[in-house]
Amino acid sequence: MIKARIIVTLKNGVLDPQGKAIENALGGLGFGDVGQVRQGKVFDIELAHDDKVKAETDLKAMCDKLLANTVIENYAVEIV
Repeated sequence: MIKARIIVTLKNGVLDPQGKAIENALGGLGFGDVGQVRQGKVFDIELAHDDKVKAETDLKAMCDKLLANTVIENYAVEIV
C-alpha cells in the first residue's frame, strides 16, 4: 500500500478571499502579528499497490483531472 499527501495551493497573484477573511479574523482575535494568509487543500490518499512510479503518475493525473484547477492552483505530491 502506498500513502500520499497532495497539497493544493493558489498560484501567486490569484486573489484569495478566504485567506483574507482568515487573516482579518485572526487580527480580530488579537493575533496582530499575522501577515498574509493563503489557504489551500490537503488530500491524504492511499493506493492499494506498491508501485511508486505508477503511484506518482496516477496521483499527478488525479490532480490534473479533478483535485486541482491547474489554471489557478499549484499542487505538490508527496509519497509518505
